[in-house]
Amino acid sequence: MQPSDFFSTEQKDQILDAIRQAELNTSGEIRIHLDKHCKGDVMDRAAYLFEKLGMHKTNLRNGVLFYLAIDDHTFAILGDAGINAVVGDDYWDNIKDVMAERFREGDFAGGLSRAIMMAGEQLKQHFPYSPDDVNELPDEISFGESSKKS
Repeated sequence: MQPSDFFSTEQKDQILDAIRQAELNTSGEIRIHLDKHCKGDVMDRAAYLFEKLGMHKTNLRNGVLFYLAIDDHTFAILGDAGINAVVGDDYWDNIKDVMAERFREGDFAGGLSRAIMMAGEQLKQHFPYSPDDVNELPDEISFGESSKKS
């Protein structure tokens, strides 16, 4: 299965709605990226994509990337320096636990949507929406190559 086919249209809409809802009250930015396989360490891949997607360029350094490698059954959450400076050391681990529990039940869209909303709550608390806020990054889900594992 290709990454772009992993979620149904309805599930993609659910995830995109969660991103829009989470970003409503914050200047923070949330992105989702799916690969077929993770090439190397999952956190290294997430960090590479974070930069490739331009997430490190947000004004307040408050971007959050949810990365999933579907065939390898692995995922990572990566927050930028701004958000990492204000959340506890275990914050991302707690969200990962919520995601993993839902993923084990086969509810990938629900787990991802819940995690997005949890991240949005922290972003809202530490980076509230301001009248001059602009959506700095696209909300759509991005997909990696569909090539064989290398």
